[in-house]
Amino acid sequence: MKIVVLAGGLSTERDVSLSSGAGICRTLLERGHQAILLDPFLGLPDAPQNLEEVFSLPDAGLSIASGIKSTEPDLDAVRASREDKSDCFLGANVIDICRLSDIVFMGLHGDVGENGKLQAAFDILGIRYSGPSSLGCALSMDKEITKVIFEANQIPTPHGTWMKRGLADHSLASCGLSLPLVVKPCSGGSSIGVYIVHTEEEFDRAVTESFRYEDEIIVEEYIKGRELACGVIDGKALPVIEICPKNGWFDYANKYQDGYTEEICPARIPEEIADRIQKAAEAAFRALKLDVYARADFLLTESGEIYCLEYNSLPGMTAASLLPKEAQAAGIEFGDLCELIIEKSMDARYRG
Repeated sequence: MKIVVLAGGLSTERDVSLSSGAGICRTLLERGHQAILLDPFLGLPDAPQNLEEVFSLPDAGLSIASGIKSTEPDLDAVRASREDKSDCFLGANVIDICRLSDIVFMGLHGDVGENGKLQAAFDILGIRYSGPSSLGCALSMDKEITKVIFEANQIPTPHGTWMKRGLADHSLASCGLSLPLVVKPCSGGSSIGVYIVHTEEEFDRAVTESFRYEDEIIVEEYIKGRELACGVIDGKALPVIEICPKNGWFDYANKYQDGYTEEICPARIPEEIADRIQKAAEAAFRALKLDVYARADFLLTESGEIYCLEYNSLPGMTAASLLPKEAQAAGIEFGDLCELIIEKSMDARYRG
């Protein structure tokens, strides 16, 4: 198959996405596919005149992936590096190259790519893509909407509220919640802009910092517990994985730097609790109109209560990512996982 792996873009998770995309692209090449790694924002301005030739470029576009740093990427520098200086999200030749492919493998994380906008555009343009539909991506990307849907479907989730820049009182008193709290962007990922606060001063600072990333933020009760995740493929939950940061909590650095976190799969939890988490993950998957695959994040308290925090419609696919480790525990190696995602995506939308 001719496969375009889209990765990078303008999300704060850009570096993670490029690392995911590179791993996916290498695996697809090893399995005999004609694959190319492509940044949708920077595009391919120096593409060959015959665009079909991009699927046989010597480096398959892999040179654009340089690894994940310990800090978030400089998106202003990325914007400045684009040759045409256009404000259009899609760079040179991206649409034409994607239209030539048999399917686009979505290796994007966060913002455009995971919020459903690009999927909706591809639906209109007749471009086939992997992963959930535009609706599932849009619903799961917005943490405010996710929380409303969870509560309406009796899926346990921390109590919380939301704030919008310039439209409300942003004080602690206006929240109707008690410290400690979690403050985070409404649509962000990789724990960027997420703060655990214990004082009013910390709260005010966290609100200000979170508004740097987005115009809407979530404020919710802090739940102390073990960090777990559960991926779902084609509606069926994978084994639960436990995340054990060696220091602090599962923030950006702990997620992506080698040796900072231990992941244990299957998680060291009673079978009854694992079953509850898997059932909740499957129920949330359905409620959010997701299909193909996605991953839910959970907390487990000492008393055995579970809380579903959010859903990732395009979870990480790096060597350190959770979903590939869960799949491996279920007997699905990384290359087979990539092929399975393509197969289930084709079944979900493109086969009669």
